Amino acid sequence: MSFGGRHAELVRQALPAGSGVTFLPGGTVYDRPTSAIRSYRKLLAAFVADGAQQIRIVGELPSEALGSTWDWWARYESAVNHAYDDFPLWSMCAYDTRVTPPRVLTDVARTHPRVARPDGSHVPTGVYTEPTSYLAEPRAMLLDPVQRTVPVVELADPTPAQARAAVHAADRGQLPADDVEDLVVAVSEMVTNAQGHGLPPVSIRLWSGADRIVVTVSDGGDGPKDPFAGLLPATNGSPAGWASGSPTSPAATWRCTAARTASRSG
Repeated sequence: MSFGGRHAELVRQALPAGSGVTFLPGGTVYDRPTSAIRSYRKLLAAFVADGAQQIRIVGELPSEALGSTWDWWARYESAVNHAYDDFPLWSMCAYDTRVTPPRVLTDVARTHPRVARPDGSHVPTGVYTEPTSYLAEPRAMLLDPVQRTVPVVELADPTPAQARAAVHAADRGQLPADDVEDLVVAVSEMVTNAQGHGLPPVSIRLWSGADRIVVTVSDGGDGPKDPFAGLLPATNGSPAGWASGSPTSPAATWRCTAARTASRSG
């Protein structure tokens, strides 16, 4: 089981002693969708190597994922329907309908084939959409609050080096050094991908807030052809590895956020 601290404790209290349930520490697993999928695949592979014939996981996303980065986590929820097909896995995602935003619940219904009822039954959601279709849909990103202000940097057709310099210049000590360096690398890779695989013009917009730095990289293309790009490992023959960001229409826009109080997408 993978729950936040309070919910994990409630489940522990409800289970009988010696239930055999393993509680997974949250930690940084849900920093990003890509890292969550990699972590779970590594965990599942270890269970199978130890002889597991059936694995059951019940978990929840952190509350931060239901905010401005939800567009990317919705893609994650869709992708995981196939991300673990090579493992004997049965999984359930827990959402508190009392506090989960309606727009999130709408996506949850579309990314989960069935819903669990209080009587233990499982019924079709009725609106489930296969990942290949769901992930190909244009999704407008919910703006991070800082994006409602004027960007501190706007660059047209920047080089990766100029992009890295812009992120470093926006660092006023509001973030841990490691997070800034992660953001620098992600933005540099996004610019490289936009120039190598997208269409001109390529542009960068950067916002620097009291506790975060937000960067968007846009190009004139339609986004990656593979709907699982940025979520699943690239297959052999793919020109790139893990993508960063969430494509939108009509142009492809990718966002990376580093913040002290919010999860990062990208």
